[in-house]
Amino acid sequence: MVKTNKYETIFIADVTKGEEAVNALVEKFTSLISSAGEITKVDTWGKRRLAYEIDDLNEGYYVLVEFTASPEFPAELNRQFKITDGILRYLVIRQED
Repeated sequence: MVKTNKYETIFIADVTKGEEAVNALVEKFTSLISSAGEITKVDTWGKRRLAYEIDDLNEGYYVLVEFTASPEFPAELNRQFKITDGILRYLVIRQED
C-alpha cells in the first residue's frame, strides 16, 4: 500500500488577470492535485483584501484545498505554484493525522 499524508494548500491568485484566468488557475491546480492524490475539500474564499500589498496589488482570490497525496507530491506542487503566472502567494502544509 502506498503511503499517503494529509495536506492542505492555500493559494492567492491575481484578480487583475480577470475572472476567466482566475477560474483557469483554480481548475489547473485542483486537477493537478486530484491527478496525484485525492481532494477532500475545496473551499473558495473568493476575492479578499490582502493584509499587505503584493506586487502593488491589494486584492487577491483565495482558494483553500485539503487533500491526501504521497509524500513526494508537495515538492512538485510547490514547483508548479512557483512557475505559474498569476499566483501571488501559496503555502502547502502537512496536517497532523
